[in-house]
Amino acid sequence: MIPLSIPNFEGNEKKYVEDAVEQGWVSTGGAYITQLENMMAGYLRAESVAACQSGTAALHLSLVDAGVGAEDMVIVPTLTFIAAVNPVKYQQAEPIFMDCDETLCIDPKKLRKFCEEECDDIDGRLIYKGNGKQIKAVVVVHVFGNLADMEQIMEIAEDHHLIVIEDATEALGTHYIGGRFEGKYAGTIGHYGAFSFNGNKIITTGGGGAAIARTGEMTEHIKYLSTQAKDDPHLYIHNEVGYNYRMTNLQAALGVAQLEELPEFIRRKQRNYALYQELFSDMPLVKILPFREGTDSNQWFYALDLSMEKICGSLYDVMNEMEKRGVQTRAIWGLVHEQKPYKNAIAYQIEKAVYYSGRILNIPCSTQITEQEIREVASVLTDVLGEMSYE
Repeated sequence: MIPLSIPNFEGNEKKYVEDAVEQGWVSTGGAYITQLENMMAGYLRAESVAACQSGTAALHLSLVDAGVGAEDMVIVPTLTFIAAVNPVKYQQAEPIFMDCDETLCIDPKKLRKFCEEECDDIDGRLIYKGNGKQIKAVVVVHVFGNLADMEQIMEIAEDHHLIVIEDATEALGTHYIGGRFEGKYAGTIGHYGAFSFNGNKIITTGGGGAAIARTGEMTEHIKYLSTQAKDDPHLYIHNEVGYNYRMTNLQAALGVAQLEELPEFIRRKQRNYALYQELFSDMPLVKILPFREGTDSNQWFYALDLSMEKICGSLYDVMNEMEKRGVQTRAIWGLVHEQKPYKNAIAYQIEKAVYYSGRILNIPCSTQITEQEIREVASVLTDVLGEMSYE
């Protein structure tokens, strides 16, 4: 079986984890946590970083620090993993679902149209006409490592008083190479950024994640909240509601070793994507989606747009047949606004997300995949689609 995406431990992972165990620092304190935070801050050119238990925790803490609460609304994409949206409900706020564009990221044109036609700007607040509530923030997901159009999104946010929370959980290392945000990394452009180190991400700590904010003071507040908001380490004084969201030292030890390998992992992702591009260039039923021009993407996941109207069967039939022949694939997520917990939420002009949700196939992209395996993936898909094609 050629797996979809598995972790790569070819560096100092074992050495650092064993060191943490030998020192006895295995929980939410220890030098590796600080080292990981400092390494990430240096890499991202950020003032500071708060290591967390997950990308979801990082998103939740960002919303807490931003002051999002029960009377607020937050604009979110519908084409994303549900973990990007659930933290809005943790804060008892209401999501407003937005469509994607051809990059699979949130559509800035519809975002602006919604803000201008469905809302009023009143005293520096964006108010939704439908219920009089304030729209306080927008969550922007950089899908599969592809930067959303942050130039347009930040202009919209500035015009309409929105806090921008970047879900960069799939985009560690992706950055602009031109334009207004030249040199800026995904997660460092908005007011907050969240990262994930889940097992299938470009680097992993098993679970784990990290949060950053526009100022070091804001990031330090997130770090404070992640450790149960403890004001005095000896007397157990707590002046805010905190959370058990801090990363463990064992996770961080793994993460330090992984972060050392990140540039090489990105290089391999980009090399392998280029080979897939070449192999699929003449395949009529398949288009491999590009990454945004003017950016250098980590190219974490590869997305194929299949011409399902010419294929006899569903996307799941294609996936099942690929599995039988030894290649693991994945469909894109079910649209969040169609999930049971969000059936009654506001969804604004959702069109492209519906189109893509039944067509996108993710293919194997591990950093240790070989050229022979990539060619095998392309060959198997060619055979499967040839057999299932109407033509």
